[in-house]
Amino acid sequence: MSELGSLVQSADYKSEKHVPVIECPEKVKAGEFFEVKASLGKEIAHPNTTEHFIAWIDLFFHPDGEKYAYEVGRFEFKGHGESTKGANEGPVYCNPNVTASVKLTTSGKFHALALCNIHGLWESSKTIVVE
Repeated sequence: MSELGSLVQSADYKSEKHVPVIECPEKVKAGEFFEVKASLGKEIAHPNTTEHFIAWIDLFFHPDGEKYAYEVGRFEFKGHGESTKGANEGPVYCNPNVTASVKLTTSGKFHALALCNIHGLWESSKTIVVE
């Protein structure tokens, strides 16, 4: 494993609030758009405060039989309650939850990578079949 890879953590999202959850159909038709959702806090809410927040989620697709994954999108979350009045006094808070509309031509696996400003990098994956 690479040095960076050894820093990425994984667990069951039902017991760990930092694990991104990927939600999409199990099977899709080739060339037809569908939605893929990546989020954190599905079972256990993640704090979204000035001091403790999710900075971004990256979503990738790795086609079966190929060496490399393709980036679907990076979603950054900037509102964490910051304000000139002080921490957690701001008017904007983001929920780390995104939806992408994609179409595929082959089966493979989605990978989500998320960054918590305190607890580091977390990942998950989900297989999808293209018919």
